[in-house]
Amino acid sequence: MREIRTVQTSIFDFYAQHEIGDFLARLSCLLDAHAELLPLLENDFIGADVQATGRKGLSVDSIFRCLLLKQITGVSYDRLAFHLADSPSYRSFARLAGDSTPGKSTLCQNIRRLKPKTLQTVFERLALTAFHAGAIETTLLRLDSTVVKSNIAAPRDSQLLDDGIRVLSRLFAKSRERTGVKLRLTDYRKPSRSLAAGIFYGKKAEKEALYAALIPLAKRVVQQSQRAIEQVKLKSTAVLSALWLDEVKHYQQLLERVIDQTERRVFHGETVPASAKIVSLFEPHTDIIVKANRGIDYGHKVNLSTDRYGFITVVMIEAGNPKDSERYIPLLEQHQRLYDCVPATTIADGCYASHHNIDKANEMGVARVAFHKKNGITLSAMGIKAKTLRKLRNFRAGIEGNISELKRVFGAGKAMWKGESGFMAFVWASVISYNLTRRVRMDSG
Repeated sequence: MREIRTVQTSIFDFYAQHEIGDFLARLSCLLDAHAELLPLLENDFIGADVQATGRKGLSVDSIFRCLLLKQITGVSYDRLAFHLADSPSYRSFARLAGDSTPGKSTLCQNIRRLKPKTLQTVFERLALTAFHAGAIETTLLRLDSTVVKSNIAAPRDSQLLDDGIRVLSRLFAKSRERTGVKLRLTDYRKPSRSLAAGIFYGKKAEKEALYAALIPLAKRVVQQSQRAIEQVKLKSTAVLSALWLDEVKHYQQLLERVIDQTERRVFHGETVPASAKIVSLFEPHTDIIVKANRGIDYGHKVNLSTDRYGFITVVMIEAGNPKDSERYIPLLEQHQRLYDCVPATTIADGCYASHHNIDKANEMGVARVAFHKKNGITLSAMGIKAKTLRKLRNFRAGIEGNISELKRVFGAGKAMWKGESGFMAFVWASVISYNLTRRVRMDSG
């Protein structure tokens, strides 16, 4: 059975007399003051596979501390395992027992069990505690949006078609091993790879003819997958084949979507809406985010607010690519839900500007609703003077630095964990690490 917390692992625990050692010691004390978070985290480790006997494994406290170490240092699981084995300061912070040396697989498996909803709750509890302690000041807030990228290559229809053919063909080849049913199907992986490479390196005039050869291959594989599903259902047991069938159906549906969007674009000359496109078979949740004069990003838009001390007060991970002006009020509502109050003054980027947002915010109790760019909105409508707007614009610029630090230092530029749940968990882990680091800096003066 897993322990929740290891209060003290050894009398020889110590932190190096160094800036990093001092930081880890202070962060450890801060976490000790929030022991109420551990039961929340523990729920993610309770399952039918957990037995009351056997090795205890890493405690819930140690897993959460290892997560923070990974996000704060920005290292891989392999490098984190080395630091935990080599550094007394890291081991003291992670509360590892004397004989415990978790490897990269153990760290990955345990950290990845933390769910995004749990980490969001942890963020909110920590933020609310800081607010009541006076560390977070919410009378004046700055709002902005950014994009956290998915861990995918720039999408190409030819590569997506080849990925679908490759993954489904590999599942067919492993059918006997996983379901006990041997499938006799033609393997189209080699010609698919050749055609996809030809499209990538070929001239524009040649690509349509190559697509005309690649798409029929993809359609044949879709037909193969349907026959494979029928054969496995007929000859295998439901318990043995369930996972394999789910995978085949999942990639079959994704490949059908890729075929449809490719035919519409290449053969019919249609502009497929971004909301209808799929850009990755392995991260299908990824949105296409288009920002004026800033190119195209693939990931998820994130709206957030920070206070005068740089603390992130509210985070919203969006679905699709909604207009910033449509997310201003939901961001304020989220703030009101969490802190039971609204800021007296807000300053946001010009993309959030609208008369509706001003009216609605005033109804909620926000006295001054300012925007970096007026976009046809008068100063009187915002409730401020020109001199105040200049000061607020300078204040708003600070959120650019906050976002930059969140991305560069805490890894939120690109979410490295797989799947939609992994993406969300990674973002929340980065935000928690950012706020805790800022809190330690503030408390240390």
